[in-house]
Amino acid sequence: MSIANWGDTREVTAPADFHVHLRDGAISRLVTPHVQKGGFYLAYVMPNLVPPITTTKMATDYKQKLMEHSGSSQVEFLMTLYLSDDLDPSDVKNWKAAGIVGVKSYPRGVTTNSDQGIESYDKYDELFRAMEEHDIVLNLHGEIPSDHSKNTCVLNAEERFLPVLANLAEKYPKLRIVLEHATTAAAVQAVMACGDNVACTITAHHLALTVDDWAGQSFHFCKPVAKFPSDRLALREAIKSGNKKFFLGSDSAPHPILSKSTATPTSGCAAGVYTSPILLPLVAHLLDSFGAIDRLADFTSNFGRDFYQTPLDLQAPRVVVQKVQGVSVQAEYSSEGKTVAPFWAGRTIDWQIVNVEE
Repeated sequence: MSIANWGDTREVTAPADFHVHLRDGAISRLVTPHVQKGGFYLAYVMPNLVPPITTTKMATDYKQKLMEHSGSSQVEFLMTLYLSDDLDPSDVKNWKAAGIVGVKSYPRGVTTNSDQGIESYDKYDELFRAMEEHDIVLNLHGEIPSDHSKNTCVLNAEERFLPVLANLAEKYPKLRIVLEHATTAAAVQAVMACGDNVACTITAHHLALTVDDWAGQSFHFCKPVAKFPSDRLALREAIKSGNKKFFLGSDSAPHPILSKSTATPTSGCAAGVYTSPILLPLVAHLLDSFGAIDRLADFTSNFGRDFYQTPLDLQAPRVVVQKVQGVSVQAEYSSEGKTVAPFWAGRTIDWQIVNVEE
């Protein structure tokens, strides 16, 4: 379904990734420069470290470290806090000045470092009212914990969360809400049914994978898991439609190779797919594969920036990608004894960054 010819180019001004994990310590020093390597100049940073980022000082200290690790003054880091009882509604008014843009909600136990996640949103009413007033975004990991007594598992956990999304959107109509990393047709429909205060991120890997791709392949295993071909089609169609509610949040989540490749009788492999170092060429390749390459700039910059109210600077870098014949994805990246493997390691993609105009 490609509509691009070999040698064709597309330009994106200051690509923005509105959901990325940059970890801490040695692995953070390894992966943070990969934001720009993958063609991106804005990173919306997740707070699920150990311990999680729950205070303004923790967020500002973390941002300073990321700026140092990045090695580039051009990459903008937008910070988030981890939704928990530690968040003080009276402090919300100070967040934007500190560079804190959103609060990330993790249902307890559904993904990496979510052991301190929430079980009910009711007790956060005062916090959400303050977030409405001061225009702070609520980012939702849209799953409920597995409960076999209720026939809930990873394959339907997202769909069963969607009534929560609808209730929050209705109860807090001025609260900007993002359903993160949607994986189902039901999620697409739910977001479209909500008002303009609700948007949705879609990852690159969920545009490529279905359940068959991660069953038995740990490097394709992430939370939420990829679902059925019909769900993948719905994500693709949402992008093709040009609906500005849908934009890129990579959920790029690095783990050491041993954590990704190893499971034991008592513990599974780590959940996460790492796309940062190849992100813009990968997204171009995938969008081109289903006839949506002309949505590249909207999906990877314009729509997300509009929702998050982060306008482009007149001097913002313009990244040019070109369709080429088969660029091999590097097998791994290593530093300080840490090694990570990117998505599609050893495979080829048909787009590459050829120029950055500054």
